[in-house]
Amino acid sequence: MRRRRKVKILATIGPASSSAEMIRKLFEAGADVFRINMSHTDHPLMRTLVERIRGVEADIGRPIGILADLQGPKLRVGKFADGKVTLAVGDTFTLDNDPTPGDSRRVYLPHPEILQSVQAGHRLLIDDGRLEFHATASDGTSITCVVVAGNKISDKKGVSLPDTDLPVGALTDKDRSDLEAVLETGVDWVALSFVQRPEDLAEARKLARGRALLMSKIEKPQAVARLAEIIELSDALMVARGDLGVEMPLEAVPGIQKQITRAARRAGKPVVIATQMLESMITAPVPTRAEVSDVSIAVFEGADAIMLSAESAAGEYPVEAVAMMDRIAERVEKDPLYPGIINAQRTEPEATGADAISAAARQIAETLKLSAIVTYTASGTTGLRAARERPQVPIIALSPVLETARRLSLLWGTHCVVTPDAHDLDDMVDRACRIAREEGFSGVGDRVIVTAGVPLRTPGATNMLRIAYVTAEK
Repeated sequence: MRRRRKVKILATIGPASSSAEMIRKLFEAGADVFRINMSHTDHPLMRTLVERIRGVEADIGRPIGILADLQGPKLRVGKFADGKVTLAVGDTFTLDNDPTPGDSRRVYLPHPEILQSVQAGHRLLIDDGRLEFHATASDGTSITCVVVAGNKISDKKGVSLPDTDLPVGALTDKDRSDLEAVLETGVDWVALSFVQRPEDLAEARKLARGRALLMSKIEKPQAVARLAEIIELSDALMVARGDLGVEMPLEAVPGIQKQITRAARRAGKPVVIATQMLESMITAPVPTRAEVSDVSIAVFEGADAIMLSAESAAGEYPVEAVAMMDRIAERVEKDPLYPGIINAQRTEPEATGADAISAAARQIAETLKLSAIVTYTASGTTGLRAARERPQVPIIALSPVLETARRLSLLWGTHCVVTPDAHDLDDMVDRACRIAREEGFSGVGDRVIVTAGVPLRTPGATNMLRIAYVTAEK
């Protein structure tokens, strides 16, 4: 099943889309990778969802990627005696370590790391920014604040700390348990929430032991400030605009989105744009014009994937949302301005033979108007290099390793096919031409360019390219 676009679609599975029938419909509508949100999924349900996705994969015969999204450290206030209170601008309010139910003057904050880290002058945002406090004093056991933006505050509302660097990692006890459970099922990607510093990836990588690739969700100012270091240690990035828009000024988010996307592209790391892309389609069969423009900007920017959250997980129109995102992406990529914008953002290849081969393959394919770039990749590295070039022609990634093909299903412009290892160079070229024809990318008489590492089965040693004619089946 060939896609008519290069950007990939990542769809979240939830109550509206958890059946095998719905998962298949979402894939047929355009979803390339499925996200399981561990904030709302227990281990038995997660295993069931993975089994259903793998069942659809087997029926369709196409590799499908699975992303498990860990919850991360959720910071919340305690409970109130009356369930909620209303705070006005200028009120003084205290967050402390007293578990007694709160009132209009104070509330329990069951996070000693916050009490010990917040300093006078720091901001505290409650309930996705609906309330804003400024700390005036902190003694390690309580934080005295003045209310800058008032509203109702009720039990268990979330706390965001845009000015405070917390001395805690990105993994909670729940995350560690969830991580081991999802790795046992063979998911392809694991997303880490609320990453603040590059060190936050160390524990997850140690626990994962290469069983899945790690995606850092950029949703905190501290992560933006250390973006280059986080990119270096991550396998992919997600621009999680929901929490990013809470902790940073909303007007800054579009620029940060572009900054992250371009930095990830330069590094050759996949980047996903997420949150509220077609939000109105949770309850409406069509999106707003502004949402269509939002999706288009991500596609024009060259993001590897665009993501649906509640739209596909809990909305009334999950299949329609995926189909709409598919149509928007197709139309944008056919726009006459699209190639120029993508090309303008391309960076020089790194000074390695493999990167030079990938850059040359892209240039030759575009100059000679070849029908496809066919790349053999066992580990996925060659596929990553090919996608980093953002060629105008399709990339067909051939791999003998099913897990590699599943992981590469997130990559821009990459059509993944699982095929046995070639016996020799001639078999490799013949197989590349045959698959390009069978998968609908080439016709008889067309030409493709093949890249691989010689000798064969040498990981990361891309050093060969060859132009070949597609012939009729013998």
